[in-house]
Formats: sequence, C-alpha cells, structure tokens
Amino acid sequence: MPDSAPQQLLHLVIGGELVDLEHNTFKNLDDVEIVGLYPNYAAAHVAWRAKAQSTVDNAQMRYFIVHLHRLLDPNQEPKPAR
Repeated sequence: MPDSAPQQLLHLVIGGELVDLEHNTFKNLDDVEIVGLYPNYAAAHVAWRAKAQSTVDNAQMRYFIVHLHRLLDPNQEPKPAR
C-alpha cells in the first residue's frame, strides 16, 4: 500500500439476540444481523451505537464491533496514526 493511501483498519458490526446475558452466544445464527463493514473504528462505533440504541427495549439483543484488521494479520502491530 502506498504511503499516501489512508490506512484501513477494517471493522465489522454484527448483532443479534443472545441466549443469555452471561455469554456472547447468539440464540439463532440465521438471525444474526450484519450491520456493515467500516474502514475505521470511529465509523463502526457510530453504526454500533445507532443499532444498539434502536434495540434498547430488548435486553437480549446485543451488537458487537469485530476488529477484522486483527484477524487478517493477528501478528502485525497496528501502525501509529499520523
């Protein structure tokens, strides 16, 4: 990647109803919602917050931010922001 290109730290926002509040186990994997893929944590956090707030009446519903950039190369340390 050229130095002039913006660094992409991919994040995935997903959510669904959990079996219980003690574990992050989804009740039904077919119903897990893929909210979207985002180029940085800040954008993912905005999407996560909107979805979480829209489902506040359902205590079993949870949304998560998955740090995909860590899964792509888990041994690589993130580059400091410029």
